[in-house]
Amino acid sequence: MTCEHGAVAHYAGPALSHTPRAGSVAIARGPRRYDADPPFSPTIAYPEYPFDDATAPAENGSVYDAVRNSLALLKLDAEHLGTAGWNPLRETIRPGDTVVLKPNFVRDFRETQDGDGRCIITNGTIIRAVVDYVYLALGGEGRIIIADAPQNDANFDRIRELTAVDAIRGFYQERTGFDVELYDLRPEQARKVDGVIVGHTPLPGDPAGYTRVNLGGESALTEVNHLCHLLYGAEYNTKELFSHHHDDLHEYLISKTILNADVVISLPKLKTHKKVGLTVNLKNLVGINGNKNWLPHHREGTPAQGGDQFCDDHVKHRVERAMAMQFKRVFPLLGPLRRIVAGPIKALGKRLFGDTNTDTIRSGNWYGNDTCWRMVVDLNRILFYADAAGFLHEHPVRRFVSIVDGIIAGEGNGPLDPKPKPTGLVIAGLNPVAVDLACARVMGFDPRRIPMLTGALADHPRPLTAFGDYVTGLSDEPGFVGPIGGWRCPHAAFEPHFGWKGHIEHTA
Repeated sequence: MTCEHGAVAHYAGPALSHTPRAGSVAIARGPRRYDADPPFSPTIAYPEYPFDDATAPAENGSVYDAVRNSLALLKLDAEHLGTAGWNPLRETIRPGDTVVLKPNFVRDFRETQDGDGRCIITNGTIIRAVVDYVYLALGGEGRIIIADAPQNDANFDRIRELTAVDAIRGFYQERTGFDVELYDLRPEQARKVDGVIVGHTPLPGDPAGYTRVNLGGESALTEVNHLCHLLYGAEYNTKELFSHHHDDLHEYLISKTILNADVVISLPKLKTHKKVGLTVNLKNLVGINGNKNWLPHHREGTPAQGGDQFCDDHVKHRVERAMAMQFKRVFPLLGPLRRIVAGPIKALGKRLFGDTNTDTIRSGNWYGNDTCWRMVVDLNRILFYADAAGFLHEHPVRRFVSIVDGIIAGEGNGPLDPKPKPTGLVIAGLNPVAVDLACARVMGFDPRRIPMLTGALADHPRPLTAFGDYVTGLSDEPGFVGPIGGWRCPHAAFEPHFGWKGHIEHTA
């Protein structure tokens, strides 16, 4: 494991808005279902398509068409569109580059619902189309890496099956000899009983290692430094989290595969999110961090105690917090007994305090979560400004593209227990904030009511945008054309997570 602390450096890199289209977002209409047969080739041998003898039957390939159309709507390499020379990622990707595709592989199952996991992770049909256009831009020279650090209890082998990503890799190996690499970036996988962590299994992790990146006083968490002792991460060990977030130290353990990339292509899923409102590009970057317990998710306690774990100061919440603190202190010491007592303890907690998967707000799963969005914004600054050694530069050091899988999106109790929302949309852009602002409006949400988005737009020495909040839509759907503030798209309205209902929806 490679670990180094970040510091400020000087680098005359590309501007954040490396193209005048950075404030433009394409919304392409596609089917409301996914293609069935991997490796998900297109039905048409487009002029630029590098495998003209490998097309799919007519009933497949329409998702590929939507991805292609999203790039065309962005007017990328517009002068060559319709010819064999069309190379839409030409301005972003150069031959010899290392390109990392970052999908949302969060987990292979939903929290309480069986079946139709297509609404939770990025589908292989999106991945295949993007791999083709990356390969075209590379001219066969460079690296294509598909990488993510899913939730700590995810089964990566099952994710590979659900996405058919190995069929895509096999297609490329057979046709071109090109190795499309695939990495699970987690160093360990949690073992759970009824949602309670009872142990860990070591994993190979990132073959390139990890780098500590310290944002220090530039972290969005510095505004709540006096409350850092209340921070809670992904697991019970709050001391581990606090050791990385206090005073002038706000550090993250970032995958070096990500930091070694020249270009990162985010392939998120369009979903609601219980802690930040929605998860698209910005929240997708949780998957670049190697240790989930370095990531602040909420602050323990009620609002009066400085916490955002609960939405009010009811005495019941104070009792619950006190009992939970004792549980988290004692449970790790139980050794093999943890497997036996985990289920009964979890069941007792639900009876006493309610079920967070149905109607009970806890763990920062509400619109007043003032912690998680700060961590998300931090990770996005790191993506753009930190080099492989963890040094922070004055200008961005890598390029970015986003292509969002909204074919079957997720609404309600996202991100882990959503209901399928077939919208049939592929959304693309060159800036994560611009795309997320547009996605919020597509979902029927008001970006001004989402702290993660307003925080990403805030003034900062290392900004995430170069266009303010002016974002315009380019679409084959009239409702999504022009400045996003003027969109009228009630047919795309998403049901928010219950902790956000009434506090996020767009109103006239």
